[in-house]
Amino acid sequence: MIGWPTAWTIARRDLSARFRGLRLLLVCLFLGVGALAAIGTLTGAIEQELSSRGRTILGGDLEVAVWQRGASADEINAFAAAGKLSGGMRLQAMARAGDLAAPIELKAIDSAWPLYGQLRLKDGRSAGAPPAGQAWIAEGAAERLGLAKGNTFAVGSATLTVGGIIADEPDRLGEGFTLGPVVLVDQQFPAQAGLTAPGAMYRSKYRIALPAGSDPQTVADRLKKQFPSSGFELKTRDKASPGAERFVSRMGDFLVLVGLAALAIAGIGIGGGVSSYLEARRGSVATLKVLGATSGDIARIYLLQIGVAALIGSGLGLIAGVLVTPLLGEALGSLLPVAPGFVFDPGALLRAATYGLLIALIFAAPPLLAARRFPAMALLRARVSPLASGWRDAALPVGLGLAAIVALALLTTKAKLVTLWFLGGTLVLLALLGALGWSIRWLAARLPRPKRPLLRIALANLHRPGAQTGALVTALGFGLAAFVTLAAIQTSLDANIRARVPQRAPDYFVLDVPRDAAAAFQQTVTSIAPDARVRMVPALRGAILAYGPPQAMIRVADLKEIPDEAWPLRGERGLTYSADVPEGNVVTQGTWWAKDYAGPPLVSIDDKLGQALNLKIGDSLTIGLMGVERTAKIASLRRIDWDSMGFNYVLVFSPNTLADAPHNLAATINLGETSYPLLGGEGSGVGVPHQRPNTPSQPPPQGGGARKGELLRALVKAFPSSSVIEVGGVLTQARDLLRQVSLAILAAASVAVLAGIAVLLGAIAAARASRLYDNVILRVLGASGRQLLLLQLAEYAVLAGLLALVALGLGSLVAWLVVVQLFGFDWLPDWPQVLAVLGLGLALVIGFALAASLPLLRAKPAQALREL
Repeated sequence: MIGWPTAWTIARRDLSARFRGLRLLLVCLFLGVGALAAIGTLTGAIEQELSSRGRTILGGDLEVAVWQRGASADEINAFAAAGKLSGGMRLQAMARAGDLAAPIELKAIDSAWPLYGQLRLKDGRSAGAPPAGQAWIAEGAAERLGLAKGNTFAVGSATLTVGGIIADEPDRLGEGFTLGPVVLVDQQFPAQAGLTAPGAMYRSKYRIALPAGSDPQTVADRLKKQFPSSGFELKTRDKASPGAERFVSRMGDFLVLVGLAALAIAGIGIGGGVSSYLEARRGSVATLKVLGATSGDIARIYLLQIGVAALIGSGLGLIAGVLVTPLLGEALGSLLPVAPGFVFDPGALLRAATYGLLIALIFAAPPLLAARRFPAMALLRARVSPLASGWRDAALPVGLGLAAIVALALLTTKAKLVTLWFLGGTLVLLALLGALGWSIRWLAARLPRPKRPLLRIALANLHRPGAQTGALVTALGFGLAAFVTLAAIQTSLDANIRARVPQRAPDYFVLDVPRDAAAAFQQTVTSIAPDARVRMVPALRGAILAYGPPQAMIRVADLKEIPDEAWPLRGERGLTYSADVPEGNVVTQGTWWAKDYAGPPLVSIDDKLGQALNLKIGDSLTIGLMGVERTAKIASLRRIDWDSMGFNYVLVFSPNTLADAPHNLAATINLGETSYPLLGGEGSGVGVPHQRPNTPSQPPPQGGGARKGELLRALVKAFPSSSVIEVGGVLTQARDLLRQVSLAILAAASVAVLAGIAVLLGAIAAARASRLYDNVILRVLGASGRQLLLLQLAEYAVLAGLLALVALGLGSLVAWLVVVQLFGFDWLPDWPQVLAVLGLGLALVIGFALAASLPLLRAKPAQALREL
């Protein structure tokens, strides 16, 4: 047996500088490893950013938030005992500058803010809380109100001077979604402006910087036990932005699955590419064996060649993964915290390279071991007497490689169950496609022989010795399924965006309408828009503290984990009361209370929450409202139309339960026949008219945008403590956010499609090499080029037609798992578009097949026969 140095010398001499014959292996590993490298680097960078900047993002080690009240003296003392304290307030308000008005997020802060990080202003200054009478304003507020440093504007009943424009707010990400640009004021301003009257909708926030060595979760648990009825929303620095973390977790799981799918599909290409490469080297292998090379020598020589190609392909993939990460970070910068520039994550790169090399081992082992197993004469006669396939020699390396991939995947992912199902599903699909390929060959061999020669030969090509049917079925199945998956995901996400963000909605939402001014509010609106529809409901905030049978209620504070379906248990939620069933709601269980009901407190809950918590009619529910516990009996379950932009409350109480609590009203204003979808500038009060046919009895409306502007100014002037929110801007934000998520998902899934296309090309190229002998013989027997092309077309059309149905089912299943199970969207594919994409995939397959056949038609029979 020759040594490794000698084997390398022979391998290097036989290896083309352009890797001719191994390019498919290079491309497949480049795509798969590059995808995993980019995915691992990006998710690692995001998680590291969330972890390292947790204090800054949150604004402290621990945050305590409570609605519609400030913390009591005992609570303040408990917070201060835990560490350095910074308190403040968040509320929705309206800012006015001359005739311009815009909704803002008013953020009141004390002198200790920020506990971590720095507030930077546009003029280069670093600042804390602004002086009394001044405000730091976001650039968006300055643009919408036409303000500059030194200008004045009004909020509520008080006036402020712009002290500076915000360049960077350290805890912006931790504040979450807002309905307007931020304005920072000192802690006393909201009360001075009349924005914190009893019942006003505001939230007090307290950030705590803990001493070194203190565990934030331990302190949070202690505060929960000390104040069980407080309704605190508690966040720790390691979960500074729970929404972002949940999205990162789900997106990370999805991206890892995409990378593994790309590698699995690429593995098929690797197997086909190695088989094709070794088939082209069949004569060289036979010659080496005739000259005395052992099976071990052959394995070493070609293992080195394939190993070098695999290392180069993986290395190029790693480089591409690192280079593309900044582009991905820039694209997702508005969604997630990603540090700008290049990110080098050795762990992620090592995992990606290991996955790639293991996949190369698994799919390259069978053809490589087959080349070393057969004697020289069998190899020389393989063209006319195909070699028997054997799997026993490859069982050990393939089994070890699979075990290593499963172990690596389970050790490096948090979603172990999802990953295990994916890996198992991939193996099952490979087995099913292999069985389908065998079945097609078996059936083709037993079908009656067609009378037409071309059809008879095309059918024979499916089952003849050496036929590539099995490899083609697997490659075409995965490749076409990738097209279906991408189309189904894209159309479902687009439909979800259209369904979840209504095209038409109330023109305005108004918060904090005083209860005693309801009639004046209605009159103000109707004086400008007589046909407007105004709906007002009581608006309160409270937290669910306990639920279940009266004698065995479950305390929310005792739950170790809250499932996604029970999201209303997380912190405080909107509460209301009503004598009638709310508009758009349908009672599914129980009965609604009478309009004059005056008995024990009752509540109606969302039926999905009832299912998630296993609640029944007659069970009890306890809420914390302004620090006071209130318990009500569940009287009914309701189905809520969440797709509407009206008032939708998970909990609706009987009026006698909450009417005595301090609260204001929330209102929606729909301008009816003369309302317009808000497609214009945010906060400008100007809409774009919705074109509709005119009728003789109703002339086209004039000055709709001007009237909306007049209504906005009138409401802001008459109700300075109320917040008027124009819905158009909110819908635009929501659509943009969902489109960014959709684009990220589609961009990731496209990697698998690219791998599928590469595999299709490789499988067709490998099949082309095996058909050279057949085509030459047919040409010698008088077949024309047209007949040979029709023969190829018939064979691929039969295979593609059979696999189209398989790909439709397989791709739809994978897309459903991604859309519904992983991301929680509705399954809304556009089937005509999905079928059109599948048709495009079929056209590509036929086109590739015909293009691959053209070189065979140009081959000279005499030269080809001499080289066989």
